[in-house]
Amino acid sequence: MCAKKDKVDRYPEIRNKKIYHKFFVGDKYEAGIVLKGTEVKSIRNGRAQISESFARFSGKSIVLYHAHIDEYAFGNTNNHEPLRPRKLLLHKRQIRSLRAALEAGGEVLIPTRMYFKKGLVKVEIALCKGKKLFDKRETLKKKTALREAQRNLKHPSPKSTLSR
Repeated sequence: MCAKKDKVDRYPEIRNKKIYHKFFVGDKYEAGIVLKGTEVKSIRNGRAQISESFARFSGKSIVLYHAHIDEYAFGNTNNHEPLRPRKLLLHKRQIRSLRAALEAGGEVLIPTRMYFKKGLVKVEIALCKGKKLFDKRETLKKKTALREAQRNLKHPSPKSTLSR
């Protein structure tokens, strides 16, 4: 008998690549999302984008705005609107803590990634604080210095071996 193969991720994970450049990322929450059937099929095909999206309170619930999910290619008249607001599903305790953090000021809710978990679409949202320009420059300098250090550890220069 052969061993079972590891489960391979069948569906793509949509990531917000700009978030770590533009924001300081704080607490992360996993939320469900209310979708239509054609939206789920488009996400399975990898036809979604969350780089410009954000979440806000609308009444007692949290709503995701500007998440672009392309229309499904075979969706005839039942297709969805690509930029419609979508309700996020969280526990009451999480919603209360998020409301308190947002009312304190200076923080926003930004989705970091959208993925499938046990056949359901989940959205990871994070409490974020915006970076100033000098913060962005500082993180770029740190990344560059770290990259140079890693490169020097892998391939030491020939001058350092001659001095021994």
